[in-house]
Amino acid sequence: MKPMHKALITSMFTLFISSTTLHSEIISAEKDNTTRTADCLKLIDTKILPFDKTYKDTKVGGLSGITYDPKNDKWLLISDDRLEHNPARFYEADIDYNSNEFKVVKFNGVHKLKQPNGRDYINKEQYKNDDDNIVADPESIRFDPHTNEILYTSEGDRSLGLNPFIRKATEDGKYSTEIPVKDTIKMDKQNKKGFRNNQAIEGSTFSQDGNTLWTSMEGPLIQDGQKPTPESGALSRITQYNREGNILSEFAYPLDAIPKKPGKNKQADNGITEILAINDHEFLTLERASVQAEDGSFSNYVRIYKIDVSKGTDIKDINSLKETNAKPLNKTLVADLNEQDIGKVDNIEGMTFGKKLPNGNDSLVLTADNNFNETQQSQIIAFEVKPEKK
Repeated sequence: MKPMHKALITSMFTLFISSTTLHSEIISAEKDNTTRTADCLKLIDTKILPFDKTYKDTKVGGLSGITYDPKNDKWLLISDDRLEHNPARFYEADIDYNSNEFKVVKFNGVHKLKQPNGRDYINKEQYKNDDDNIVADPESIRFDPHTNEILYTSEGDRSLGLNPFIRKATEDGKYSTEIPVKDTIKMDKQNKKGFRNNQAIEGSTFSQDGNTLWTSMEGPLIQDGQKPTPESGALSRITQYNREGNILSEFAYPLDAIPKKPGKNKQADNGITEILAINDHEFLTLERASVQAEDGSFSNYVRIYKIDVSKGTDIKDINSLKETNAKPLNKTLVADLNEQDIGKVDNIEGMTFGKKLPNGNDSLVLTADNNFNETQQSQIIAFEVKPEKK
């Protein structure tokens, strides 16, 4: 055989082996994505950030969302500060842990979120005299698995006439595009439909393949019925959008009743604070109830559930759940955080899958929003995800 022919055959064989290996790796990765489960959690560790913590002239607090990019080992946390302390922003962080404890929690970047006009978002007082800029109430943040962008949500504000929004931004916070929200979410002038104040789009997650986006409403829409009470639960909505903002499906989510009665003339609520895709049809939901006692103090009750949308009734064309017998999703309790040894159960709002642990199991990381209140804690909590209950 001539040397040139031999070299050509060797190259083709090498290319065939490489292609076969790559194909196997892709199949393996797809299998890993579709077979991921999350049936119970084991606490790894809790990290409490100091109340007076600052980073690059910003007050670290209001951490309402967290996301992790396994490709680049990168973490982001978003603050729901509405320019009461500093501009709307998100942080980059180095978060490292093993199966037993946190090793590092360190902030290493901060980026302001920008409006479509390139300016910072403004606060409520400024908005009263400014028609060209709006107030943002950032709640959830996600890496876009298909681009080098991030996605974030804002709850809106009925008192200011601002609807919730879903926006994408570059990695340094500059506005990229907006995904239009469903009309049933938007407010009306008669106050008979749309989101309730501070009960709007609180959670978001990309599907496992990254082709669609799911959002969760913290509480019921006005036209869907009453909010949860200590005596009864309520129905919220989980919505699937394609990347252009078209509604693909929607499901009724059954919120728990508030687990304890508040003090006389005090507050209490319960809602979904985050949603997270497990695989192509299962999701984790983070449900948090907050109950005010007679002395004005608050206690939080936090549960993580698993839902399966393949077994749900699509309600995307139903404007009011009071006018239908649509069956809500079933949910399975994965963890009651009040039964975990995490210390104080605070205002937990963010949830993301983290890095793989040495034993091959997934990790789940939560974050708590301290509301910039000295009596509350900014917490970062790591769990090992157990695929099967033992």
